[in-house]
Amino acid sequence: MLKFILIAVAVILVTIGLVKLVDKFIPAKFKPFLNIALWLLIAFFGYQTYMSIYEPIQFNKVKNKRYAVVIESLKDIRDSQLAHRQVTGEFSKDFDGLIKFIDTAEYTITQRRDSSIIDEDLTKRYGVDTFKDIIIVDTLGFVPVKDSLFKTSDRYKNMMNVPVGKEGSKFYLKAGFIEQNDINIPVFETGIKKDVLFYDQDKNLVSQENQVISTVVGVKGDAIKVGSMDEITTSGNWPKTYGENE
Repeated sequence: MLKFILIAVAVILVTIGLVKLVDKFIPAKFKPFLNIALWLLIAFFGYQTYMSIYEPIQFNKVKNKRYAVVIESLKDIRDSQLAHRQVTGEFSKDFDGLIKFIDTAEYTITQRRDSSIIDEDLTKRYGVDTFKDIIIVDTLGFVPVKDSLFKTSDRYKNMMNVPVGKEGSKFYLKAGFIEQNDINIPVFETGIKKDVLFYDQDKNLVSQENQVISTVVGVKGDAIKVGSMDEITTSGNWPKTYGENE
């Protein structure tokens, strides 16, 4: 963009120079037409320079607004997936299963307490009562996952729908396992491509947004997402300026 601005400014300056040369060397009868043409050219490049500054500013406003809305939806999906893993030991592979889980699943409320019992082996060995420490886990009750995560809201039933951007778009959802130290660890990923989120924006600006390579400067990659199918993480790929990503 900076290169284009410099070129446009240079062209404007050259055009102004041409206007002065026309005024000095071109016959009087041709001057009105050439002057009009040159001033129109100046106006055109002036407009292009203005738009090269204005459009990125407007895009950033749209981008920040849409990211903020999408991030709230991604957090809902992540919270639901974490609850699913806590209860079932794995993440859901599809939204239908995840929504059904929220509708029906319950957290088990437990209490851990220390106690002691007679160690029969040591008691027999030494002939006197010998005790050992144990931990007893008591079940106190159950709490619906829905009430814990969403209280009275039913927004989870539409969590698969992208609330902004191209109408009718849905978040993708993947789940599986990554083997680490001979242990299968559950992972998931959900998100939406930036091309879909900014379908109605300038293609060059969207292309630049797709090339962000660090969460320090923006949303990394060509999609805004939570989790990963390649590494063990449930973090989002956006900078904390947009809100907590973990």
